[in-house]
Amino acid sequence: MQRRPLLATPFALAAPALAQPAPRRLHALSLLGDPALPAGFPHFPWVNPAAPKGGEVVLTALGSFDSFNPFILRGTPAIGMANIYDSLLQESADEASTEYAHLAEWIELPADGMGVTFELNPAARWHDGRAITAADVVWTFETLRAQGRPFYRAYWGDVASVTAEGERRIIFRFSTNENRELALILGQMQVLPKHFWEGRDFSRPMQDIPLGSGPYRLERFESGRGLTYARVDNYWARDLNTRRGQYNFDRLRYEYFRDSTVAFEAFKAGQIDFRTENIARDWATGYDFPAVRRGLVVRDTIRHEIPTGMQAFAMNARRPLFQDSRVREALIQVFDFEWMNANLFFGTYARTTSFFSNSELASTGLPTGRELEILQPFRAQLPEAVFTQEFRLPVTDGSGNNRDGLRRALELLRTAGWTVNRERRLVNAQGAPFRFEILLSSPSFERVALPFVQWLQRLGIEASVRTVDPAQYQVRMDNFDFDMTVDVMGQSLSPGNEQRDYFTCAKVQENGSQNIPGICHPVIDALVEQIITAPSREELVARTRAMDRVLLWQHFVIPNWHTRSFLLAFWDKFGRPERNPRYGLGFPTSWWVDATRERALAEARRSL
Repeated sequence: MQRRPLLATPFALAAPALAQPAPRRLHALSLLGDPALPAGFPHFPWVNPAAPKGGEVVLTALGSFDSFNPFILRGTPAIGMANIYDSLLQESADEASTEYAHLAEWIELPADGMGVTFELNPAARWHDGRAITAADVVWTFETLRAQGRPFYRAYWGDVASVTAEGERRIIFRFSTNENRELALILGQMQVLPKHFWEGRDFSRPMQDIPLGSGPYRLERFESGRGLTYARVDNYWARDLNTRRGQYNFDRLRYEYFRDSTVAFEAFKAGQIDFRTENIARDWATGYDFPAVRRGLVVRDTIRHEIPTGMQAFAMNARRPLFQDSRVREALIQVFDFEWMNANLFFGTYARTTSFFSNSELASTGLPTGRELEILQPFRAQLPEAVFTQEFRLPVTDGSGNNRDGLRRALELLRTAGWTVNRERRLVNAQGAPFRFEILLSSPSFERVALPFVQWLQRLGIEASVRTVDPAQYQVRMDNFDFDMTVDVMGQSLSPGNEQRDYFTCAKVQENGSQNIPGICHPVIDALVEQIITAPSREELVARTRAMDRVLLWQHFVIPNWHTRSFLLAFWDKFGRPERNPRYGLGFPTSWWVDATRERALAEARRSL
């Protein structure tokens, strides 16, 4: 709350100035109340503090890389770079929207909410032994906001200034006290070494081995093909409560593959140690090989409480073809999820019906109460259906004969000016055909896109599928050079500043933004700002649900599906804690190599 000015009365003039309340000094920040763990807690509750160190784990990456600077648009960054940097605060994987002191030893919040101060841990060191200073934090913030990906400018848009006060103290001042999550957002910042970057051009891809402060350092790499991270023996935070029992592998090695099918074969051959499965067909039919039958490869399903956000076919509304919401809705009607789930996914998935799926933030039913109050001022700018109809995606019988959906789609397309000509091609008033390309980054999704193309052909739509390598795909995404693609909009339990990058008009033409579909609507812009400034959890939920409704009724995307479990397969060489955190997998962070299991596995594999 902002302070009111003193009244200009004789009493006020004679009285001493009211003292500003002392800032609160905290060991953690949480948007949902008090953090679960007290100051000085020994370790996170889901880890094994006595986990042994040692061993190597080999993991998969797809595509290639040409840069060790993941903070800019240019180049394709190597996987695993987050392992070499520390952040000011450490997110808790067991609590929503909660972060604990890490690089920062303490956090101070002023009473007026107009800033945050971080005081660095005096033990914090870069891998070269130099102390991490407030100047490093200030340089990181200013550099990322000026030269980093557009995301940073949106995410930190309400920061008015940052100053270093001495060697260890950093003060951020805000332009508003209504952005409740801004202090936590700044706590997520991975701090970079100012002295390492002096004389280097931050705006260009880099292939020098970077200097970090985190639990691992980049040990070696083969450009575009693989890289190895080595655990830092004298890591400054190895005994800190936010790190105890974690980062136990001596080495993390990533092997790059051009194709997910080849990567799976490498796993079956024992060249890869651990795999998270995201192809339902492979999970159902692909694990009948000798190592599984002999128990040398373990399969496990772990439930989680992570919001699943929105995975969808995103239509590029920057293209004239997709600027009419009736056209977009028509393509939603054609998509037959029930057939795909039965025939391609073995019934594994649930249909995604919200941009905030698997969370209390998802809208349901009709808007009532506070949600209705939020939406009412925008009624004239929204379809009446937002207020009178429950949003529902079409449901088929799964037979593959979606006549009702095709009929509804054709009627929508006719009202939008499209008709089927004598050659059974869908054309507009000028005779131009309805033609577009579905751009993919992996062949594994072709089996989903190709049936969709066949269904579209029944309406006279000429759709094609093109798969490119991940590096080319990323360049095209950064420049919005596509008609339709598969987009994943991840969400947290506390949406905030990142919604600007996902959904606002300002990001439609900003290369590298996360507004892949080109969403631009004045009501959505207004609701994004309301979400960011929500004064309470209850109000945040109501405002997010309201925006969810508006997004859904604009038909910007063709929603796909989600699962509420991790599907894991791994060679039986690991130990792991007794339980998983609620909002994370815990791998590779808190697992370890079990020496006894590893020896037994090596012996058994010799007889395969």
